[in-house]
Amino acid sequence: MCNHIVGTEEHVQSLRMINTVRDNLSRNEIETTITSGSFGEGLDMRGSDVDLVKVISFIEVCEKLDLPFNPNRTYFTMETCEAQPGSTQLRLVHSKNLKIYELCNEIEGEYYFSNLKIKQLFLHKFSSIIHGPCVSDNDGFMDNAYTLHNRSWIKQAEDWKTRSKNAWPEYDVKQSIIKHGVLFVPKGVQGSKNEELEWRISFSVGEKFLIYSFTHTQLLCYALMKILLKDVIDTDLECKELLSSYFMKTMLFWISEEFPLSIWRPENLIFNFMRCLKRLIYCVENSVCPQYFIPENNLFKNKIEGQAQETLLQKLNILYSYGWRSILFSDQMSNFNELSFQKEVHLMYGESLKLLMSPSMCLRDRSIPSESDKLSWRKGIHMVLSNNSSKIRDFYSFYTSTILFNSDNFLTIDDKPDNKSSYKQYKTSISTVLLNARHDAVSGWLKLASLFYRTKQYKLALDILQYSLLKCSPEKLYFGIRLSPIQNELLSLQFVKRLTVSRLKRMLLFSYLRFTKNCTLLPDELQINGDLSYYQIPPEVYAHFISFLCHYNMKNTDQCLDSLQDLQLTIEEEHFIASDSERAMSYNILGVVFKVLGDIESARYAFIRSIELESDPDLNTAFRNLLSIGGM
Repeated sequence: MCNHIVGTEEHVQSLRMINTVRDNLSRNEIETTITSGSFGEGLDMRGSDVDLVKVISFIEVCEKLDLPFNPNRTYFTMETCEAQPGSTQLRLVHSKNLKIYELCNEIEGEYYFSNLKIKQLFLHKFSSIIHGPCVSDNDGFMDNAYTLHNRSWIKQAEDWKTRSKNAWPEYDVKQSIIKHGVLFVPKGVQGSKNEELEWRISFSVGEKFLIYSFTHTQLLCYALMKILLKDVIDTDLECKELLSSYFMKTMLFWISEEFPLSIWRPENLIFNFMRCLKRLIYCVENSVCPQYFIPENNLFKNKIEGQAQETLLQKLNILYSYGWRSILFSDQMSNFNELSFQKEVHLMYGESLKLLMSPSMCLRDRSIPSESDKLSWRKGIHMVLSNNSSKIRDFYSFYTSTILFNSDNFLTIDDKPDNKSSYKQYKTSISTVLLNARHDAVSGWLKLASLFYRTKQYKLALDILQYSLLKCSPEKLYFGIRLSPIQNELLSLQFVKRLTVSRLKRMLLFSYLRFTKNCTLLPDELQINGDLSYYQIPPEVYAHFISFLCHYNMKNTDQCLDSLQDLQLTIEEEHFIASDSERAMSYNILGVVFKVLGDIESARYAFIRSIELESDPDLNTAFRNLLSIGGM
């Protein structure tokens, strides 16, 4: 369990620390991002998506109007008289922002915040799905929940503060939860007459504190219940979606509170797993699952009843009759023998590294860095210089580099520095781009090569490109591509296991290059036009492209053709190319190369191939490029 599915205690702690660092740096005046869900809890398990809680910073909710008043903020107050336990309506008290009024429904002269309108506000082309309280991306990988915050503890959960007399949760954990307050997510009670105006009271941050306080045995038991749900119960179409991971978590909380901590010894894992399964059967049988902080809120109300209840109960009783062997109905628990265990012991770790490198898990991408980006950068530098923990310094160093990597549009580049002012500007640009090289193996170096190309220092650019291409070796990890046997073997080496996560990122991980519109590092041959806001380019494709441009401008005919052949081979073999959108971008670049050479027929073919892979003209400049050579 520790090595193959959940991770060791050290692995779980590293994931949590990385999430904390990233969340801390991404905080700004508009919103605070909190990594939630399984990944936020430190669990990187099969089938887990990424849940991000976005707390809108300039809006505040209060139960009583006794907070210090700031006229520049928006205030809502809770109205629970017509709402079920665990829910509330939010009445507008004060706002200077007219947009807030548009997001409300007016009832008898009062304005109530609509949970539907706030979700619709954040819908866009790439995240067009409303999934419960969340706005989800089109691939179903990430859920964003836009929430509001009440800094004070609320009356509905007042009894929780004094309820538990056992050792769990500890006093300090309780105080941290109470100090944080509660969140409100945009989801009403299904079927309620005021469903659109109700907001669910969320204790997601408090629940994260509780999970963090789990012993590793508790965490393993929680993971087993999640596996039983996803791999066994949900495979029965009649039972699918009746239960959720949240119910499993809730039962773990109740059991942890009711029994002494001494039961959570490693040798009791199976016994406690069966205890949890028995509690689940009891809850389904009685159609009751009290929410942990507000027990009056029955999570099974209007959900587990009738034929669905009978079917689910029959399934659970059958599983219980198998005892602990019920977990073996999960393929990931039953299909690995000792040999595959040894081979895959580090696969999970490698996949975790790649997930952390994905764009959705990194900091914001902006065309122009905002003041909050600069504040995050300064905060990161301060933590790198002042923190006593080398591991935390390492993580801050990585994400500080990421901020710069995604905010390089502010660089001003002259062709050649010829006076004191432009020379200083040039040196600043080099220093900034060099800092980009600390978050993965090659992308920062390729941006440095772009800088030298844009300043017509072609030989310097080629030296950097040669170094970068040497790093494009088979053992490297690239987001979206499965681990190879070579990569898995490398991750199993002792010296690799001793490296920090951020060191491994700099040594092993690739990221695609992201260039936003008007980016000063992007070659003129690729400048973005129209409605497209950014390019996403595979690293090796970009390296050969810049190499071609350098040799072309230096009139090195043979080397120019060599770079073209290398580019073609990279695309044909899909070397570090993970998706159709990246393939489309690669063929688009190949078309640009042929166009520069004057080979219009080959350029036309490449642009058409690009369009076949990405047929949306708003996302693919190959349409415009094809039109420019008379191909449409």
